[in-house]
Amino acid sequence: MVVTVRSLGLNGVSGYEVSAECFLSGGLPAFDVVGLPDAAVREARERVRAAVKNCGAKFPVSRITVNLAPAGQKKAGTLYDLPIFVGLLAANGDLPEPPADAAFVGELSLSGTLRSVAGVLPMALAAERAGVRQLFVPAGNAAEATLAGGLTVYGVEDVASLTAHLRGETPLSPAPAWTPGEDEAGLLDLRDVMGQENVKRALEIAAAGGHNLLMIGSPGAGKSMLAKRLPSILPDMSREEALAASGVWSVAGLADPAHPLLTRRPFRSPHHTVSASALTGGGPAMRPGEISLAHNGVLFLDELPEFRRDALEILRQPLEDGEVTISRAGGTLRLPARFQLICAMNPCRCGWRGHPDRRCTCSQRDRERYVEKISGPLLDRIDLHVTVPSVEYEAMRRRETPESSAEVKARVDAARAIQAERLAGSGAACNAQIAPAQLGAFCRLDETGEKLMKNAFQRMGLTARSHDRILRVARTIADLDGEADIGAAHLAEAIQYRNTDILKG
Repeated sequence: MVVTVRSLGLNGVSGYEVSAECFLSGGLPAFDVVGLPDAAVREARERVRAAVKNCGAKFPVSRITVNLAPAGQKKAGTLYDLPIFVGLLAANGDLPEPPADAAFVGELSLSGTLRSVAGVLPMALAAERAGVRQLFVPAGNAAEATLAGGLTVYGVEDVASLTAHLRGETPLSPAPAWTPGEDEAGLLDLRDVMGQENVKRALEIAAAGGHNLLMIGSPGAGKSMLAKRLPSILPDMSREEALAASGVWSVAGLADPAHPLLTRRPFRSPHHTVSASALTGGGPAMRPGEISLAHNGVLFLDELPEFRRDALEILRQPLEDGEVTISRAGGTLRLPARFQLICAMNPCRCGWRGHPDRRCTCSQRDRERYVEKISGPLLDRIDLHVTVPSVEYEAMRRRETPESSAEVKARVDAARAIQAERLAGSGAACNAQIAPAQLGAFCRLDETGEKLMKNAFQRMGLTARSHDRILRVARTIADLDGEADIGAAHLAEAIQYRNTDILKG
């Protein structure tokens, strides 16, 4: 007898439907799992065998064959334990065949309790698209699965309660839909930063338009402090953005069972020793990397020149495309990577170039070598380059309270609302995502602006990419001012953020 149990699998950060086909036949006792299983899937045989015996059922003395279809897709992980268990008991006559609209996902312990698995959110979304209406998952994953909507989710503690439910003896209670509560942890506030008004302005522009930002300054000037406060002025995520970001974290095993939905934009700050693979993702399990974990959020690279050259260069394609393609021997994977890049660096190796007390000890060649670690193509993809000066004593002792993040965020939200209305139907969510073909429609310049742009292009030796990025930044500045058209003042401010003389030695 063949019993088919619906389940789910993961391909990168996307879920897909899997069928566990269980067949009992005569012959010498054996237990085979086919369908390109990895070692963890093959080991399900022993976990299922122990769970069956420990729940009081009789393990069939037969030749058991389990096929995980589609058989041409590699299967990985421990999430197929539960569907194999259900299919085995149903094929042996100990359970009725499961409903056609039910799917099962979960890892079994030897005692029959269920352990949580990673990636339940994207699998639940795939289940809803596939027409599944009942989803059985470990109790620790139930809240996460309810985020998909359109599903009746059952959180299963152990196989004894599941078999009682399937037999109609003791029904399980559906898990209530998870809703975010009040967030107790507050974000760092810009009001803590004394002085640095020019950098705060650049942060506001970056937040309003989704632009990339590079801060250059001496140690202790406040670069990291400012960057860590950027999330407090970023616009709130839409539900679609939150589900996409939460799905990546779920696959990476970083989802919080108590708060499975990310309600704030991710902020990732990897150490400068991070490898290129750790940034992009991949590895034996083909997991998402730091740039995917920062999807719809911020990737902060502190001490930018200290990162490995290959790790930095790997960012170029994701910054343009909003996704990263990973090709390994195990296959090709496309992962979302629509992140906002924020970087910080010292002006030279010792860090003190340009400091008022002139304590820099670097030679001209030392400075050039330090800056050469960052390639021109990567710098060209960063919209705003801003100098972070050393904080003066008077600014530290200033009595008036600086502007709070809430006040800045109100302006950012207003600018984003303007962009959402203008860019509706264009495929772009903010000014930084405006396609080159759309610049003529959304970033028109008057005659004065055209002359200013031409002069800057020739004088500064701008590339076509930097020309387009200046226009996008100018569009954001105009939106912050509530202006429908880009004025000469907006364009001039955008141009001055491309001044990288401090990087030229």
